[in-house]
Amino acid sequence: MCYLNLLRAVLFALPLMLLASCEQQFDRNNYKAYFGGEIINPTSRYVLFCQGNTVIDTIPLKDNNTFFKTFDSLAPGMYSFRHNPEYQNVYFDKNDSLMVHVNTKNFDESIVFCGRGDQKNNFLMETYLKNEAYRNTIYTAFDYDVERFTKTIDASHSKLREFYVSAKEEIKWSDDFDVYARAATDYTIYATKELYPIAHQIRNGNSNQKVPSNYYDYRQDINFNNSLLANYPPYVSYLSHMLNNVANSKEDRTNPKTVDKTLQTNIAKMEIADTLIKDSGIKNTVLNNIAFNYLLEDQNMGNNQRFLETFHKYSTDKSQKNEITRIGNAILLLEAGKPLPEVMFIDKSGKAVSSNSFKGKKTVIFCWSDRLNSHFIAVHKKVLDLSKKYPDYQFVAVNLDNDQEKWTKTLARYNFPGIIQYRCQNFDSIKDKWAITKIHRTIVLNADGTIKNAFTNVFDPYFEQQLIGSVSSKQSQLAVVNSMQSQ
Repeated sequence: MCYLNLLRAVLFALPLMLLASCEQQFDRNNYKAYFGGEIINPTSRYVLFCQGNTVIDTIPLKDNNTFFKTFDSLAPGMYSFRHNPEYQNVYFDKNDSLMVHVNTKNFDESIVFCGRGDQKNNFLMETYLKNEAYRNTIYTAFDYDVERFTKTIDASHSKLREFYVSAKEEIKWSDDFDVYARAATDYTIYATKELYPIAHQIRNGNSNQKVPSNYYDYRQDINFNNSLLANYPPYVSYLSHMLNNVANSKEDRTNPKTVDKTLQTNIAKMEIADTLIKDSGIKNTVLNNIAFNYLLEDQNMGNNQRFLETFHKYSTDKSQKNEITRIGNAILLLEAGKPLPEVMFIDKSGKAVSSNSFKGKKTVIFCWSDRLNSHFIAVHKKVLDLSKKYPDYQFVAVNLDNDQEKWTKTLARYNFPGIIQYRCQNFDSIKDKWAITKIHRTIVLNADGTIKNAFTNVFDPYFEQQLIGSVSSKQSQLAVVNSMQSQ
């Protein structure tokens, strides 16, 4: 059902709403479709409508934060709508007419569809939220032996399958949509099964743990070249975990993972992907994910060139190659001991400030955005605690947004004494020079302005040990598991 405020907004602002009614009769010789809705607490004045990585249309928000778009011809399939920094998938059958309600302060949980095609999309959203809840609770199960672990996740999978079967019978969706419905139901569970052998060994140090011979039987039913799923997150995430598991199974897990083994594992993942996946769209997406994850981990910079050579050997996506190359080049300049590349900031008075001004005291640089309010508050509270414990460090907060007035008003509502506040002058500059692609990135500098660690996170359980330089290999491996589970 639609929220009443959505109905009121649409009925007032969009008289074409009647075209979205499930009762509306369409000319079956065309592919006209409609998409609209309301964004509560918008972070920008537009919504991007995309297919894969391609923006099909930029839809402006009206003054009342509603939007509406008529597509004269829209092929059935999976699309996405993006309201930065968030996005979600939306499926269109022929002549569907969908309205969506979104509140950016609770983006995924707030999404409700109505109109022609709403039941399918509400099923996908409910399944997505069930999977998110499952992911948030399953982490402790990696400590279980394989029998108990399997029983635990099989029970969760059975509940999802029951929900899927019931919805399919009620909604009677098309075979093409069923590909996505099954993927949403199965692949998060399958990804957890792929992650278990690595996570269990690292968390428990049990290198002798063996999985039953039928543990991976589900792989026999997976089509690794289904082009419909080339950009569908549950499927792509599963492939990444599967490749990681297969590649790691070829390595010696009894010893702490070294940077050379990390390189070897990631090269093996690309080689396996090239052998297993023939569909170029899926292969390029998977290779790109491997490259992003590898290049943004704390690593031996000297191995980057070999990694990138292998990546370029197998990837045929020229545009993604350029992006990966830029990130690779930036990371080469972020090696420990090198000076931090200069970027420019704006202070609260509007004056330009260079990052070179940080020299003279050990420095922690962290990022935040007005668009992620919960992270903004949490990271500042964390840093306030750290600043009391480590007075020999200065802590610099960098806002990544482009609205000076909104930034200063946000800061005026809070009290963060001792934290130096700047706003980035040009996000593309900080992204290209510091390889900033995630809001949680933190950079630690020595007093002379050289880099101590350019790829860390204040929420890492071992961050404080990094400040004093005492992180063990065991702790580093546990951090990797945390990162893998959050992908």
